[in-house]
Amino acid sequence: MKQTANAVWSGSVKEGNGKITTASKSLDKAAYSYASRFENEDNTNPDELLAASHAGCFAMALSLILGKEGFTPDSLDVSATVTMNADELELTESHLDLKAKIPNIDKDKFMECARTAKDNCPISKALSLKITMEATLL
Repeated sequence: MKQTANAVWSGSVKEGNGKITTASKSLDKAAYSYASRFENEDNTNPDELLAASHAGCFAMALSLILGKEGFTPDSLDVSATVTMNADELELTESHLDLKAKIPNIDKDKFMECARTAKDNCPISKALSLKITMEATLL
């Protein structure tokens, strides 16, 4: 299975801007720029999209792993924070923060499943940066 997205950029890196579109049109000419990546402007940026992908992928992987162990989560609330070292133009870390409601699971089994998902979701496997996680069973 293949997924496609398109980015169009116009102008210099600092003064220019771009638009990102996904094949599904979930993003349809979504604006991004130097300011949205490095100066906290409100538009999206590649790092934010990577964080969204990592959070979504991890949640799906954990649901799959839990299901194989006989558990169905009521909710998996995942935030991912991707850190950029702007001086080196290098993404250095993706931190997953999980808050989970899973009936009838003990903390040890929960942590085992969460660690397995962190290490094995397809986005985690694709990243060559440090991946950390904080997991809370509610």
